[in-house]
Amino acid sequence: MKLLVVGSVAFDAIETPFGKTDKILGGAATYIGITSSVLGVKSGIVSVVGGDFPQEHLDMFTGRDINIEGIEIVKEGKTFFWSGKYHNDLNTRDTLATEVNVLENFDPKIPESMQDAEILLLGNLHPGVQLSVLEKMHNRPKLVILDTMNFWMDTAWDILMDMIAKTDVITINDEEARQLSGEYSLVKAAKKIHQMGPEYVIIKKGEHGALLFHDSKVFAIPALPLEEVFDPTGAGDTFAGGFAAYLAKKGKTDFETMKSALIVGSAMASFTVEKFGTERIEEVNEADMFERLRQFKELTTFDVELQ
Repeated sequence: MKLLVVGSVAFDAIETPFGKTDKILGGAATYIGITSSVLGVKSGIVSVVGGDFPQEHLDMFTGRDINIEGIEIVKEGKTFFWSGKYHNDLNTRDTLATEVNVLENFDPKIPESMQDAEILLLGNLHPGVQLSVLEKMHNRPKLVILDTMNFWMDTAWDILMDMIAKTDVITINDEEARQLSGEYSLVKAAKKIHQMGPEYVIIKKGEHGALLFHDSKVFAIPALPLEEVFDPTGAGDTFAGGFAAYLAKKGKTDFETMKSALIVGSAMASFTVEKFGTERIEEVNEADMFERLRQFKELTTFDVELQ
């Protein structure tokens, strides 16, 4: 299946207890595209960058079989930039700077070569922009995966509800799930979100793993315990990329396949946090991925004797 990714291609400057970076490559679509390529899935990115965006990054995308026909370059503009500082627990952070730049007037353009994409992954953007992508597709993709955040719940609730109603899979964190549903219990939260439209609800819990809900079924996975965690930036996007790319690779979107996709997404996210930005995920090959999946299997497989 073809995977179309709509989201930010950006610059980040990151500070954690382990060090800091100058301006480096970031953005949701960037992490998703790179992750897809590790799985051997061809993807296409729809985004916008400024004239300050280096050609070497675009060459890296094309070298990974990522279709960049949908990346608009506004030569007189500047690329979206975010700077943040993480606290010691790496679960909380302070935003130091956000420069929306060319993303402020982003009008997605879907290239003809990606109009037949069967899976559409909508990265964390204004829900109005996400809706416009669906309207511009000649045919509705077989599976629409939505990422969103509490900021849009605060500022664009009605439009977000319209977008969620047209979504097959929504992926949010536990805090966002509680805000969206008004329920503290994540099981109750998932039920309410189901009623808003999505058939599948993924609730990410950071270092505590993730939950997948479908009808009355629940599937839970842990996060892989890591000795070194340098930078959590992009981990959620890598997770979504691994999840979507696995479904595209298998050509199936049923609950059982999604369970496996959740594990692949979590495994890929565990790489991202080991170095700053995209540095670690760019190094990962298929053999690395299989070894990490083996570790996940050992972590979660057990036999219990009751007698």
